[in-house]
Amino acid sequence: MGDQVRINKLLIIGLGLIGGSLARAAKQRGFAAHVCAYGHRDVSLKKGLKSGVIDSYSLNLVEALVGVDVVLIATPTLIANQMLEDILPLVDDSVVITDAASVKGSFVEKARALGGGKMPGNVVPGHPIAGSEQSGVDASDADLYVDHKVILTPEPETNAVAVELITAMWRATGAEVVSMGVQEHDAILSATSHLPHMLAYALVDALAGRETSADIFKFAAGGFRDFTRIASSDPIMWRDIALANRHEILHSIDQFSEYLALLRDAIDRADKELIEEIFTRAKHSRDMFSAELAKRKS
Repeated sequence: MGDQVRINKLLIIGLGLIGGSLARAAKQRGFAAHVCAYGHRDVSLKKGLKSGVIDSYSLNLVEALVGVDVVLIATPTLIANQMLEDILPLVDDSVVITDAASVKGSFVEKARALGGGKMPGNVVPGHPIAGSEQSGVDASDADLYVDHKVILTPEPETNAVAVELITAMWRATGAEVVSMGVQEHDAILSATSHLPHMLAYALVDALAGRETSADIFKFAAGGFRDFTRIASSDPIMWRDIALANRHEILHSIDQFSEYLALLRDAIDRADKELIEEIFTRAKHSRDMFSAELAKRKS
């Protein structure tokens, strides 16, 4: 879309990695003429202003919403639900509100409750599938979303023009925008993102509790580093995700536990054929995934 300005003012609520990266991209690629941020503490907001991530900030929500066209709520999942409750009464239907939370069911449920059982037409639930174990505005990157997917989960009542605007916003960052149902999103993410984080946190915490933990971490190799990297992610954010999507996550944990028990039994019985079959099948699937990733980058 070049340098064409699509909106006058974009408001970021939660100026961390996700919100800060969108702010950088929106400014650099001309999606918004002015990017503002709102928060309760001015430490990260001052950093964002000083480094040019944003053009202005406010600690007052009413003030921050003046003249705004699009609001991105980029806070942890449970806080996003509360922010939606705070924002909706302060804006009219022309202001499009979207979010970046990893769980869509609780956000949509909250939106419907605030709309008296009907989804507000100006609310477009979304989730960028991009991130890092690093957090904070210092980690923000204008190219974070390039060649990554952003999932939108509009409801039947969602205004089509609002969806088009949010689609244009994410495409301006270099992302690919797709749509799917809320339940499908939460089920898929519980398996592909939430479960791996639960496993990484559990493994590191379990090993850290051993008497030999110092030696374990001292001699841990690349496999341990690669698998557990995401255990450095923000604990508060992932606590909220675990609670907001707990039913789907529990389902994924139960399915994984059954499969892990199958592998344990095969090892216990020294069933080399079954062990090799599981490993070979997994390698084939992982290789196909790697090829798909390489294709996206080419």
